[in-house]
Amino acid sequence: MSPETESPAGGAATAPRLCRPVALRGTTLRNPIVISPMCQYSAADGEAGDWHRVHLGRFAMGGAGMVMVEATAVTEQGRITPGDLGLWDDRQIPGLRGIAGLLKAFGAVPAIQLGHAGRKAATQRPWQGHGPLGAADLARGEPPWPVAAPSPLPVADGWQVPAELDRAGLAVLVEAWRASAARALEAGFEAVELHCAHGYLLHQFLSPLSNRRTDGYGGDRAGRCRFPMEVAAAVRAVWPADRPMFVRISATDWIEGGWTIEDSVGFSRDLRDLGIDVIDCSSGGMTGVSATAAAIPRHPGFQVPFAGRIRQEAGVATMAVGLILDGHQAEAILRDGQADLVAIGREALDDPNWPLHAVQQLCGGGFDGWPDQSGWWLARRARSPRRERD
Repeated sequence: MSPETESPAGGAATAPRLCRPVALRGTTLRNPIVISPMCQYSAADGEAGDWHRVHLGRFAMGGAGMVMVEATAVTEQGRITPGDLGLWDDRQIPGLRGIAGLLKAFGAVPAIQLGHAGRKAATQRPWQGHGPLGAADLARGEPPWPVAAPSPLPVADGWQVPAELDRAGLAVLVEAWRASAARALEAGFEAVELHCAHGYLLHQFLSPLSNRRTDGYGGDRAGRCRFPMEVAAAVRAVWPADRPMFVRISATDWIEGGWTIEDSVGFSRDLRDLGIDVIDCSSGGMTGVSATAAAIPRHPGFQVPFAGRIRQEAGVATMAVGLILDGHQAEAILRDGQADLVAIGREALDDPNWPLHAVQQLCGGGFDGWPDQSGWWLARRARSPRRERD
């Protein structure tokens, strides 16, 4: 079922969709623009700091309807890098509680993504090499740690061979996700996303390229989906009925013999029936270290058709992401029924006010929606002769 959209107060029902509030269960976004979770690799022992507050707060001030905190590890072993945020311990709640409150104070719905890196864990930060942690990192006080996965298959040559998770290990991880979701709730987040994409642990279970198990957690699609579904059920059970839950998927591996869009449609139907509200449609990441690595041509909106197909065939709301560059493109995606929400990542890093600019472009209204502290200056500048605007 699609989220409900509402016209702005006093506005016509034909107002651009990018300018309308969106209701998801008991939560209302001021617009359908979501800031994607973007790893910053800048936490200390999993705890959020000043960087995260400034980084995320600027997007809420910039007008986004929802701001989603980056992939947050449910166990210490599940971190991608030593700098990942975490919610495996109560001591990590206060820093994230401050961020959730900050986002809400500036008008955005605070959301968080929960994940586990699986065989992609124990990785260097991108600017430190993006390879497996090694001797140079040990000298920096960041030694590697053991990694685990569905099957003992390394992500690439030269990487650790992961330990194959047994039934007891899987049960521990289901509880870790449940406990982390409970901590996210205590921290004040109003939406949660399960990370089933980009070659991380839950995606590793889904894809036949990384899951070679012969027990009930491997084999056909139902078996490969079993563990991600158990995790989703555990998180949905602890997440309040009036708050939405998202699942981010890689809609395709882009590799022959891998996970396909047809698999994603079936998986999305099952998630819908479990009570998942939105499928966040990304792709790739199964091979290579980069989160979305795939040897395919990229163009504006290259992943949008996945969101459209899943929305139509699985009967669930979707979020489109990937090279959505401006407000007119975003509006067309929403207007044409290809997605219910649009997620912005690197464009927001370049311009944290991307949502304000997009809404202003489509809906007019001058600087009425901007924070008073900046809007009044900018409105005055806009009325001034060009020579006085510098």
